[in-house]
This record gives sequence, C-alpha cells and structure tokens, in this order.
Amino acid sequence: MSKEIALVTGGNGHLGNNVIRLLLSRNQKVRTTVRDIHNTAPFIGLDCEVVQADLLDTASLKKAFKGITHLYAVAANFSMWAKNPKTEIYDNNLQGTQNLFDIAKASGIKNIVYVSSVASLDFTSLPAHVDNGYNKDRRNWYYNSKNDSDTLALALGKKYNIRTVVILPSAMIGSHAHKLSYSNHLVHQILKGEIPVDTNITLNWIDVKDVAFGAYQAMVKGKNSTRYILANPTHTTLQESVKIAAALYPELKLKTPKKVPKCLLYSVAGLMEFSSKITGKEPLLQRHYLDMFYGLKQDYDITTSINELGFTPKPSKQALEEALQYLKNDWKEK
Repeated sequence: MSKEIALVTGGNGHLGNNVIRLLLSRNQKVRTTVRDIHNTAPFIGLDCEVVQADLLDTASLKKAFKGITHLYAVAANFSMWAKNPKTEIYDNNLQGTQNLFDIAKASGIKNIVYVSSVASLDFTSLPAHVDNGYNKDRRNWYYNSKNDSDTLALALGKKYNIRTVVILPSAMIGSHAHKLSYSNHLVHQILKGEIPVDTNITLNWIDVKDVAFGAYQAMVKGKNSTRYILANPTHTTLQESVKIAAALYPELKLKTPKKVPKCLLYSVAGLMEFSSKITGKEPLLQRHYLDMFYGLKQDYDITTSINELGFTPKPSKQALEEALQYLKNDWKEK
C-alpha cells in the first residue's frame, strides 16, 4: 500500500515551509506547491516533492492534487494594501478558495486544514473568541477576504462532504524564513530602530512553529467545521516589544517609541496615502488601519485550541526574543 501524501500549498511561505518541516519530522510524505518552480532555496535539505501550481489556475491544481489525501491550505494573498485591493486581494483570495475546494472535491481529498486568520474574528467583546462570530468591520479588503473566504471554506466543506478544520493564527514570527513576512518584517524594524512612534496598535506574537504544530494537530484531532484560534492569550504593545528588544540587545541603544495623539497619526497617514498613489508603494500608515486598530487589545480565548488540539504555545515574550535572535544572528537578506 502506497504511503499517504500530505500536500501543503504555498510551501515557500513562512508558515507553509514550517508545516513541511514538521510533517517531514513526523515521517510523512509531503508534496508542496509554489507559483515559481525556480524558487528552490526554501526546500534545500527537505525531502519533499515541489510542484508548480497557482490557486487561480485550476489545471495546475488538478495536477498538484492528484493522489493527495490530506491538504494543508496555507497559500493566500497576505497583503494589507494594493493598488486595486478589491481585485488583487479580495477577489483573488475568494476565487482561490473556491478553486481549491472544487478541485479537492474532484480529486477525492477528504481532509483539509484551512488557514484563515484572527482577522476574521469579532473584536467587539474581548478576549476575542470564535463564538462571537465574524469581524463586522468591513473597512479593509484583506480583512474582508479572510472573513469571507473563512465562511466560504466551511460552506464548501459541508457541501462537498470534506472534513474541513479552520485555523486562525495571529502575528507569526521566528524561523525558518526565506523572505520577511509582514510580522517578521515588523520585528526586523524593531531591531533596526525603525519604530519612531507608538501607533497604539497592539500585537499578538506567536511562534510560527507553534502554529505549524497547531495546523498538524488540527489535521489529526480537529473537529469538522470547527475554527481554532492559534494565538497567545494576551497582546503585547509596540512599546513593550521595543523594550524587550532593548533589554536583549542593550548595545543597539534602542529608544522606546513615544505615544502620539491619534489626530496627528491620522494627518500623517493621510499624507502617506496620498504619496502612495504617486509612488505605487504601500504607505507605512493608513487611516482606516488606525480606525480599526488604534487602542485595540488583541487578546484571544484559546481554551478550545488547548483542550482539543493540545495547543500550548510558548509565551509571546519568549517568541519575540527568539525571533529577534534569529533575525539578528541567522537571517540574511536574500
């Protein structure tokens, strides 16, 4: 009898690559998809099959899904900004989810762990919990895409009779990285002293390896049609994050960022947004981002993940310290 094959979409990404490493350490046979088949660096030393596929190209998915039993749906467009966010972020993520489940059904795949995000949680009552329902704030196209693709994944899982378990990670940091993810980039900025002001936006740091373990446990133990939060219970402020880095590396003489009134941040964000229309580059600050996150405490109820998945992540402070050490000592800009 041939060995079961697990497929991880987006294996060159931060989480996808760590899921592959975990599965291989469990002696599983692994296949992964990448959009650029020439991007081989993330797979050096890894005994996994790498195939080219794109979530928007159904023919490539059919080839990639052949013979697959377990699917880790990790790949998605993670962007908080785009020139045309409705098309580039929202439409692509929704269509990618639809294609993934359509081809999974046609290929006979019976188990999917679908990677959503804490972005799809309702933060009006803290700590945020899946029982609160979905995020009702519709001001950001990335957040909208995570909300609606999360809902779509569960609906299609039921329609196609595919066991679908959804995981919702917070800000994933740490090794191994082959390019800087959104969250690792922020940690890198802290190291380089590039956080001039405190925007009063909190983080919920989680080690990417803990999320990879949570994804694996979701496949093994997760209940069908259930959403599991993979985060730490309490948030860390930007000021606290910089202080942790400063204590770890006093020689860097990192300064604690000063708090700035929201009205001033709002003015700066408006100028940055105007500039981005000219340059085509993402603004460092956006007004709707401030509206959504200024003063928001990113605290989560992870009781279900602890009880049902055996999810016991390392504390945020330890995750941040280890990420700082990795990015300072071991990570090289490619």
